[in-house]
Amino acid sequence: MADTLLDIRNLRIEATVYPPGEPPRTATIVDDVSLTLEKGRVLGLIGESGAGKSTIGLSPMGYGRGGVRITGGEVILNGRNILQQSKNGIRKLRGREVCYVAQSAAAAFNPAQRLMDQVVESSLKHGVANRAEAEKRAIALFKKLSLPNPENIGRRYPHQVSGGQLQRVMTVMALCPEPDLIIFDEPTTALDVTTQIDVLAAIKDAIRDTGVAALYITHDLAVVTQVADDIMVLRHGKMVEKGTTFEIIKQPKQPYTQALVSVHHIEHEEKQPTPKPILSVKKVTAAYGNGIIKVLKDVTVDIHPSQTLAVVGESGSGKSTLARAITGLLPPQQGEIIFEGRKLSSRLADRSKDDLRQLQMIYQMADVAMNPRHTVGTIIGRPLTFYFGLRGAERDKRVKELLEEIEMGAGFIHRYPAELSGGQKQRVCIARALAAKPKLIICDEVTSALDPLVANGILKLLLNLQKMEQVAYLFITHDLATVKSIADSIAVMYRGELVRYGSKSQVLTPPFDDYTDLLLSSVPEMEIGWLETAIAGRKMASAGN
Repeated sequence: MADTLLDIRNLRIEATVYPPGEPPRTATIVDDVSLTLEKGRVLGLIGESGAGKSTIGLSPMGYGRGGVRITGGEVILNGRNILQQSKNGIRKLRGREVCYVAQSAAAAFNPAQRLMDQVVESSLKHGVANRAEAEKRAIALFKKLSLPNPENIGRRYPHQVSGGQLQRVMTVMALCPEPDLIIFDEPTTALDVTTQIDVLAAIKDAIRDTGVAALYITHDLAVVTQVADDIMVLRHGKMVEKGTTFEIIKQPKQPYTQALVSVHHIEHEEKQPTPKPILSVKKVTAAYGNGIIKVLKDVTVDIHPSQTLAVVGESGSGKSTLARAITGLLPPQQGEIIFEGRKLSSRLADRSKDDLRQLQMIYQMADVAMNPRHTVGTIIGRPLTFYFGLRGAERDKRVKELLEEIEMGAGFIHRYPAELSGGQKQRVCIARALAAKPKLIICDEVTSALDPLVANGILKLLLNLQKMEQVAYLFITHDLATVKSIADSIAVMYRGELVRYGSKSQVLTPPFDDYTDLLLSSVPEMEIGWLETAIAGRKMASAGN
């Protein structure tokens, strides 16, 4: 086709893996994948963790992450097979013909340089424009992406803008040298739902107005529905299905795609609270910076036995800080934490071993929460030895029981984290928390990095374990669909304060306060055109105020 920009043919990518205690071996991570992308169109690459979507997405830059190599196929950009280009030739196309927008803008910027210096760097390096021309284009793009004070925001440093603003600045940095192709790698995954809408709308408008082509990598089908013209579904390094967004969403052919599209959120029946809470947070105020920056302000919530309190709010609302106060990692300035009728020491170091045992935590990123050199058996077994003195065969027996409880099976006991999928790693973290026989588990965004099918499986597992073990959950999230699935009660937080609190039915029943209404209306739906409707609704609400 005359207007084909990118043509990937029979791509094969391999990596060398190093299983602990075994010789290195070669693994195929992308197997015979082909795609075409026309100028001005957006192709969504969707799949679970390990599907190969980011690896494929980086191939037009001639780039593979550590240990990864392209061993077959062709990657033709603007009529040239970039796999046959010299290193210098590939360097010339990066940042000029093809640009990249990463998931974490905070990690992609140099904290010691002003934003404008970084935004115009590629344009100057590749001779696209002189300094004055590049800055003029950058300011125009700042305006297009609705950044505040577009004439002067470039003078700021990365830490002086919000996460959503920094993500948009990174999009400007990619657009500034006027590339033919932009690779968006999970650009909104790290953002809260209210910010995500603004960034998605800005990205979509910028693509439309500049005519650039894009690969949009994500695990969120509702998000990709809003920005992509076509979607390719990937699994285990292979293409499952490809079609227009309408075809994939409304007429999926393959069973895996059908399962992705039809994933149903769990219907969790709200339980009535018991007379006495297991944990009470009473008028807690907490601060950072020697008490100057207040991040929790007079917060009071209860968690009841065998029930789930969901704490929801955007980034910076105080959700994770509340967890830190409860666990003793951030002693409150004022207020108290009552557990089973007694006041807990405010500092972690002053709590008893049994206090530590009864309050466990599961983190968002299972990858960094486990020692990669330890087997699954060692990871789950450590709390069994620490809290109960179990060793040897007795410990292994309990580890195998826990592996059965998390629906993985005893066969995983000798595996290492590198040999597990994202969902399996999170299940192991759940088993490690359960090993301590806690009364309360704090779950901090435990499904936000997982694709919908895997996340749904984790939520079902947590609910089943709650019934079996009679454990209570404090579930921190910014995903309202997850809240509806798992919560018995909900606390909505905004800038360190509780703005709405009560049973699930109370909190999710109108009339809503402005912030809760904004949260509920910001959850993307798997409907073409939803984004435009949501943005129009916001504008009407803003005009009404």
